[in-house]
Amino acid sequence: CRRPRRQCGSGSMGLAPARAVERAYLMLAYIVRRLLYALPILIGVNLLTFTLFFVVNTPDDMARMQLGIKRVTPEAIQKWKAERGYDQPLLYNEAAEGAGKVTRTIFFEKSVKLFVFDFGRADDGRDIGHEIKTRMGPSLAIAVPVFLLGLFVTVSFALVLAFFRATYLDFWGVVACVAMMSISSLFYIIGGQYLVSKIWHLVPISGYAGGLDAARFLILPVLISMVAGIGSSTRWYRTIFLEEIGKDYVRTARAKGLAETAVLFRHVLRNAMIPIITSAGGYLPYVFMGSLVFESFFGIPGLGAYVIEAIGKQDFAVVRTMVFVGSLLYIASYILIDIAYTWVDPRVRLA
Repeated sequence: CRRPRRQCGSGSMGLAPARAVERAYLMLAYIVRRLLYALPILIGVNLLTFTLFFVVNTPDDMARMQLGIKRVTPEAIQKWKAERGYDQPLLYNEAAEGAGKVTRTIFFEKSVKLFVFDFGRADDGRDIGHEIKTRMGPSLAIAVPVFLLGLFVTVSFALVLAFFRATYLDFWGVVACVAMMSISSLFYIIGGQYLVSKIWHLVPISGYAGGLDAARFLILPVLISMVAGIGSSTRWYRTIFLEEIGKDYVRTARAKGLAETAVLFRHVLRNAMIPIITSAGGYLPYVFMGSLVFESFFGIPGLGAYVIEAIGKQDFAVVRTMVFVGSLLYIASYILIDIAYTWVDPRVRLA
């Protein structure tokens, strides 16, 4: 540049906002494309769910399961279906007029309305949307600490094992991880309840309370859930770190004189973020949906316990809704994972 240095600098400074705008536009287009890809998947899941619940398992079958297969009359079946909106045609209502031929059908009422988050009512009459809003709080209260603390503990433990690789600490750490993986989570739950609640009387064995009192009911399930997942997650992250340590850029960093801790935290951890994000992002739906096992054993009124109760009561409306919500959360989580890839690794193109 033959112009004065001040002019050259101002020209390069003027390119920065343009590049930022271009980057924002590419990111927006990337998100829109991912959403357009996800829409057919969600529609396909909705159609498959509708087929399973209303074609394979007809409303008459649902009524017989609820009323009892023996000594059930056709009048009782018809009454049960009418009370829950299952007495309409499946796809096309010839008796209706205008748009009612399509809207006054089971498919529109029970499947299409899910896309606008109109979940309707459960078979026992309760509003499903209200139940989801009410139960989401307890599920998040237990799942968010497990997700954040568990990720921090497992990544840190895996880094320690990778740092002391091929030593006794690494060997016995892997042995401990394998042992923890081999034990069922039910053992941790029952053992923790017996030891911490029954013997030591430190926290309640089960139940839930609102406000700050919820903490004493959540400490035990959070700790047990973290301990139950440490083994498998630590082994996975340790494998990732060891694979990165063997690459050429690590040897180059060491040749430049960087300390082992600097190499591990500044280079290895940064380049291992994509598989870590992939693994952690797959857990995001459980953050909202809750844990079926832990909520049931600890008496926490979250979404996981709600699904278990619905399955036990054969409440098909709730089960069908939670399948749709779970599919939506999975799709949203993997869209977030794709976006996170572009932030942690500039080699990932917005394609």
